[in-house]
Amino acid sequence: MAEHRQSRKRRYITWGVAGAAVLAGAGIAAQTSMAATAWPAQKTYTGTAFDTCTAPSLAAMKAWKSNGFYGAAAVYVGGKNRGCAQPNLTASWVKSVNATGMKLIPIYVGAQPSCQTGSSPEKLTAATAASLGATDGADAVAKSAALGMKAGSPIYLDMEPYDITNKACNDAVLTYVRSFTKTLRAKTYRAGYYGFSSSSAKAIATATDKTDLPGNLWYALWDGKNTTTTDWPWGATQYTNHSRGHQYTVNSKETRGGYTITVDRDAWDAPVAIIG
Repeated sequence: MAEHRQSRKRRYITWGVAGAAVLAGAGIAAQTSMAATAWPAQKTYTGTAFDTCTAPSLAAMKAWKSNGFYGAAAVYVGGKNRGCAQPNLTASWVKSVNATGMKLIPIYVGAQPSCQTGSSPEKLTAATAASLGATDGADAVAKSAALGMKAGSPIYLDMEPYDITNKACNDAVLTYVRSFTKTLRAKTYRAGYYGFSSSSAKAIATATDKTDLPGNLWYALWDGKNTTTTDWPWGATQYTNHSRGHQYTVNSKETRGGYTITVDRDAWDAPVAIIG
């Protein structure tokens, strides 16, 4: 994501580099298990999106939408590891941004693994993973709902790079993610997940047991390619039907409509918040 977490250089260093196992037909259990009569239809967006640490001003968002390049923006709705203050991110701002036609992508910076390089205000262990997942999931829903993001919306759980070859650590992360996902589902919110193609996203995409894993995967792969297909690192049948996001460029300083913002660029073909 943006500069509030690790630098680009450090994040590359902390990535795992083992080859990915390809598992076909996996990764959509969280979506296919939803009863059609009980769930609002998901709202999806296909196009270019951006994420930035602090939600920009409403004037900046209007200008960037009018420019036409970006049609969606990710916003950090909560989490103890959220790195930036959010003075603009209010229910009124969300409603006004939505009225411009700009779609919003909620992201929640939850607990991070104990084996992860660096310090975080909230870290998970094998003993706390399930309870933290439930607590954070409930908080993510509450924070999103308070902003006017309705039931049926996705919430993307942010997991930064960690050593996925550390089995005990990786197992704890999967326990946490499953608990987070189940909590969202119980409250009629869709689960998504942001991670790195060589580590945290890889752990989800290549997990043997797909039970209760998120149905939407947003992968960081900084190859400069605005696509969710040609550089997709795993099986072609995984995370299909509007379930992929790709962060393809980071720390891009851009001026649009007179407003300069440093953003990460994303190719998007996945659910966005339901507002209104």
